[in-house]
Amino acid sequence: MSLLADLGRAVGADHLITDPVALRTYQSDGLTGYRAQPLAVALPGSTAEVVAAVSACDRHGVPFVARGAGTGLSGGSVPVAEGIVIGLSRMRAILDVDVPNRRVRLQPGVTNLEVTEAVAPHGLYYAPDPSSQQVCTIGGNVAENSGGAHCLKYGFTTNHVLEADVVLAGGELVRLSDHDGLDLLGAVVGSEGTLGVVTEVVVRVLPRPQRVETLLAAFADTDEAGEAVSAIIAAGIIPAAIEMMDALTIAAAEAAVHAGLPLDAGAVLLVELDGPALEVEQVLAETVRLCRTAGARDVRQAGDEAERAGFWRGRKAAFAAMGRISPHYYVQDGVVPRTRLPETLRKIEQLSEQYGLRVGNVFHAGDGNLHPLVLYDASVEGEPALAEQLASEILNACVEAGGSLTGEHGIGLDKARHMGKMFSEADLDAMNRLRCGFDPDGRCNPGKVFPTPRLCGEVPGHYREHPLERERVAERW
Repeated sequence: MSLLADLGRAVGADHLITDPVALRTYQSDGLTGYRAQPLAVALPGSTAEVVAAVSACDRHGVPFVARGAGTGLSGGSVPVAEGIVIGLSRMRAILDVDVPNRRVRLQPGVTNLEVTEAVAPHGLYYAPDPSSQQVCTIGGNVAENSGGAHCLKYGFTTNHVLEADVVLAGGELVRLSDHDGLDLLGAVVGSEGTLGVVTEVVVRVLPRPQRVETLLAAFADTDEAGEAVSAIIAAGIIPAAIEMMDALTIAAAEAAVHAGLPLDAGAVLLVELDGPALEVEQVLAETVRLCRTAGARDVRQAGDEAERAGFWRGRKAAFAAMGRISPHYYVQDGVVPRTRLPETLRKIEQLSEQYGLRVGNVFHAGDGNLHPLVLYDASVEGEPALAEQLASEILNACVEAGGSLTGEHGIGLDKARHMGKMFSEADLDAMNRLRCGFDPDGRCNPGKVFPTPRLCGEVPGHYREHPLERERVAERW
């Protein structure tokens, strides 16, 4: 029986996409410029159907890539050419809401925001909140260990996943828990779909804080704003969120959503404090004082929920709003220590001038997770390549400052070539041995994360071309 016939039996003929035009929808993900044409897209509706689809791929020796909503920003769910995409968009059920134990069991196609909406009547919420939370899915969040604005205080996805059902590359279904002897669940969260396909997840939800206060502080430049961030944390205050936007990003976001952001500011901080009412009252005054000491020309406290929502609407619209001031942009994602924020932002400004391309900065300042947006025009010859070079230089600056290649967007295809800047060959070999323990034949999302094709059972440091990767995994636009 052919692979397509096997897949049709696994998920139903109506849920197997083979039409070349329809397949174009699945060629790329998010805002990355990578594309590849899969052989087919299987859309399972249950864990059993995922097992059947993965088993079919295993029998025929064909690679596969799991895909959620396609909002990734590092090319993590770009297909393998002539491989199979296993799309999880039909698996959107919230299976159980356990209020006493504050646990929710759900399928991977449930969106991030839907989790909070499901538990809101019980005074609970799901803490990780990527800017794309209205559309990004829990399966994708698990794959990338997604963060969000409120992860400064509450942690990333890995801190809220208690259990996961995972279909391994050979079709075996395993259940991983946070209380297993080996932290295999921790290995899967953030593995970018290279260890298996997650089909069910149990997440932790939290009680709504008693009081929430949101401040918008305007500064002359990012240096002052960065100093304020360091001062707040050094004072022992852990806000729920500290977000920064520079002048270029403020202008774009304000034009898009009219959130009342100060257009004359060189940078703004959005600081949110939450917790017991008395505690919030005490740290609120100190946070305002620290912002003013660092140079804040204005500090506004949201007067009600509508104004607070407006502040956040401006922040969360920032990525999409860039389309108003540039036809194209390249999203980068790196991390630096908080104390190195001012100098790193100055370095980005220098690189912007050197390359002649504007860079908008909007990011999670509290944990040093930068999201520089490199603006360019693809119709101008050479600009796309120039933008990619500039983005690479920004990553170099992050690593040189003692930071990381990624905070939450993942490595995927986009940053795999940079892994050697942060990790030694021994480090990469250790990672690969773990990967091979889950997927010895290299069929699960091959070509991602590692800078060169790496096979199981080889002498560390010596690699040959992977037979599944003889064609380029993807091509740039």
